[in-house]
Amino acid sequence: MQSRNSKNIPASWKLLDLAERLLVTIWPARLNKYVGWGFLLPALLLVGILLIGLGYIIEYSFHELDLATYRLKAEYSLTNYHTFINRPVYLHILGRTMLASIIVTIITLILAFPYAYMLVRTRSAMMRKFLLIALFLPFFIGQVVRAYGWLIILGKQGFVNSILTSIGLPELDLIYNFQAIVFGLIQYMLPFAILLIIPAITSISEDFELASEGLGANWVSTFRHVVLPMAKPGLVGSFVVVFTLTMTDFAMPEILGGGTSDFIANAIYDSFFQISNPGLGAALSVLLVAIGSIIVTAIFYFAGTGTLGIRQKTR
Repeated sequence: MQSRNSKNIPASWKLLDLAERLLVTIWPARLNKYVGWGFLLPALLLVGILLIGLGYIIEYSFHELDLATYRLKAEYSLTNYHTFINRPVYLHILGRTMLASIIVTIITLILAFPYAYMLVRTRSAMMRKFLLIALFLPFFIGQVVRAYGWLIILGKQGFVNSILTSIGLPELDLIYNFQAIVFGLIQYMLPFAILLIIPAITSISEDFELASEGLGANWVSTFRHVVLPMAKPGLVGSFVVVFTLTMTDFAMPEILGGGTSDFIANAIYDSFFQISNPGLGAALSVLLVAIGSIIVTAIFYFAGTGTLGIRQKTR
């Protein structure tokens, strides 16, 4: 009877049983407590490789360039960091980078939140599909391609200026300036911010909004005192991601800025590949990482880790 039933067992089930027995042999039950570490191993390896690279960068930053041989000197010194402090151009570039990061982050969050809210709360399936397609479509186009696309649209002979000249208006300088970089970065960062805000809004039940309105609050008060505070995890996460990505961006300042409004990432590239000074480039890289880490740490310190949905242990 058992043999007859065993013949009726599908081959796929037999393969699954064989795979299960093989897995038990390779990974005994006593090793189950290490399953989590097994899943984390690829990420830990990646972080380890990044830390090794960062270690080399830090080590290079303490070596001055020998102008006679164009090689780094063996002696350790703080010359590269003194260069950053004593040359106003680097402080100016850093200030421009920080200013752009703040502007881009604030405007991006202002634009991203209503989009995410509408996508989650809309009753129309057609509208939701349209918003999703519009959201994911930019991810199929690389940042460099998008930047060159804006050059075509905003250039001297571009689409916008062609329309202006056709109706008798003068041409406008829409590219190769700080404003063009900010515009391009906002367009590039907007999908990232929306994707981070959507889960936060999804987790907010509409019952809270209905209860607030039932207690006499208008829509503005409900949005300000109910929706925004409860969406804080998404807002904080979006702020951190957009700010750090903007601060370290290279392509948009390089293409839309045209060399007139470099960010600190462009200065790092020039140090390595234009003036062949890896020590100075490494020092600028270390400073960029340090400044970004300090800002992110300060945000989490004042906002709290609970803003990202991480529950702290209560004593």
